[in-house]
Amino acid sequence: DIFAHFMTFTKYKIEGDERPDAVAYKFYGDEDLDWVVLAANNIVHVRDEWPLTQNDFHNYLIEKYGSEEHLDNIKHYETEEIKDSKGKIFVPKGKIVDSTFTTTFLDSGTNRLIEVSPVQGISYRTYEEKLQDDKRNINILERKYISQIIDDVETVLDYERSSEFITPKLKRASNPHLG
Repeated sequence: DIFAHFMTFTKYKIEGDERPDAVAYKFYGDEDLDWVVLAANNIVHVRDEWPLTQNDFHNYLIEKYGSEEHLDNIKHYETEEIKDSKGKIFVPKGKIVDSTFTTTFLDSGTNRLIEVSPVQGISYRTYEEKLQDDKRNINILERKYISQIIDDVETVLDYERSSEFITPKLKRASNPHLG
C-alpha cells in the first residue's frame, strides 16, 4: 500500500486559489490526475476540505457571521508562547483560555518567580483564516509512483461483464432518487 509510506510524499502549500486540477498539472503534467491529489490527502468533500477561493471564502464568512463588523469580534482567547531566560517553554502558543488567564513560573535562569498573562484575543476572522490556511498544507505523491497508482486503481475498478456492462470504462447504473 503506497499511501502507507511517508517517504513517497512531498509537502506542498496550496498557493492562492489553486484548484486540485491545477496542482495535479503542476506536479504530474495532467490535470485529470486531480483525484490523485485528493486521494493522497484523504479529501472526499472538496467544498469542505479544500481551501476556498478568496471570493468564496469572503462570501462564506458573510453568510456565516452576517457582517464584516461581526468578523472582528472576539471568538475566544489563546495563549502566546512564554519562555524563560534559558529558552524553556512554560506556556505553549495556541491553547484556548479565559480572557483573565495568568500563570506563574520559576525562571530557571534567574531563579525568580515570574507572573504573566500571555493572552491574545482571536477574532472570528482570524479563526476562520487559520482553518483555511491549515487546509493549504497537503501531501503530493511522488511522480514516480503515478503509473503504479493508476494501474492499481484500474485493476480494482475494472468492470466485469454483466447486464450493466456498456464498455470497459462505462457501466449502467440506476438512480433511486429519480422518478
